[in-house]
Amino acid sequence: MPASSDQLVGQLSELLKDFTQDWDNEFEGEMTRETKLLGDLGFESIDIIQLVVAIEQMVHKSKLPFNELLMKEGRYVDDLSIGQIADFVATKI
Repeated sequence: MPASSDQLVGQLSELLKDFTQDWDNEFEGEMTRETKLLGDLGFESIDIIQLVVAIEQMVHKSKLPFNELLMKEGRYVDDLSIGQIADFVATKI
């Protein structure tokens, strides 16, 4: 049975905690649907690529069309929230 967006928010939060545990960032508290990758967690573009691979492994599905999420009108989006990623993945698995 496919995961719901809310289930994915929890899974993504755990994944992101693992990702950022050794980073020197200022983010404290609980990660929520509104938590932003760049603005809150200090992600850089290479980190997003690694996150995409980790998400694909987490949901056991490769080649998810993340370009649909990462690009709008031919340009990269400025930032993404955990909720946006969870909603996207929920529609693709």
